[in-house]
Amino acid sequence: MGSTTFKNENIAEGVEPDACFYIQNEAAVRGKNRIDLETDPPPDLAIEIDLTSRTQFNNYEALGVPELWRYNGRNLQMGVLQNRKYIQSDRSLQFPNFPITELIPQYLEQSKTARRNVAMKAFRSWVKAQI
Repeated sequence: MGSTTFKNENIAEGVEPDACFYIQNEAAVRGKNRIDLETDPPPDLAIEIDLTSRTQFNNYEALGVPELWRYNGRNLQMGVLQNRKYIQSDRSLQFPNFPITELIPQYLEQSKTARRNVAMKAFRSWVKAQI
């Protein structure tokens, strides 16, 4: 999804992830111009890039986002929602067979020395080889 602010009555202020994706629930929101979390599911995955401030998990927990990735410029931390709280995980719910915490920082680092498009092409090739 593009730039989106998510909010419901359970949180004081909305959250605006740097990126979010509907994967398992894509069909439930397909074609919608506006997501209403009173009736629509939250995104399956939210990604926050925390270079200047640290994302608080509590609002994402209250929204019920199943998976939250947080990247601080060096490390990727994955939180998986269990019993309404995030626990740190090395495996993604959405991509359980991919070593995400190792891959993403590796390709991001590669994009600093090679052109971004070269790194993206290499990442896409790796993914295609896995599936």
